[in-house]
Amino acid sequence: MRWITRRRPKTDRIACPWLITRFIDPDAEIVYVDADRVLAEAAETGGHSFDAPGAEFTHEVSADERELCTFEVLVERFGLGDDPALARLATIVHAADVREDLASDPAGAGLLAIGEGGLLCESDDDRLLERAAFVYDALYAWCEREVTRPPR
Repeated sequence: MRWITRRRPKTDRIACPWLITRFIDPDAEIVYVDADRVLAEAAETGGHSFDAPGAEFTHEVSADERELCTFEVLVERFGLGDDPALARLATIVHAADVREDLASDPAGAGLLAIGEGGLLCESDDDRLLERAAFVYDALYAWCEREVTRPPR
């Protein structure tokens, strides 16, 4: 299945493809297009749109009036919330992606810096996604350890 989003990914548009290919659709084709083409491209190809205005999967307001980033929406919609490491990772992605909640997780600022730095050092979006996959693999592994470690 094609998954279409906006060009120049930073946080949600890197984290979501990682989540999609690791947990939702291992054969996913991630496609970056101009922002004004996301919905049309999804309609033309029968793909899923994400992290764009009007997309099938994008930021939402939760029942408790909290803004959810697209990563959190995907975790919820695909029933992945029972994975404590993914839940932990979602809090980090949220902090990095929702500017007013940056201080909500101490790892958020670091992930935001990596996302912004990635845009500075890689001009090709597909290559940026490929290179960033390791960051999310490593962060997920860290989250797995953190959620299983006894409290200090």
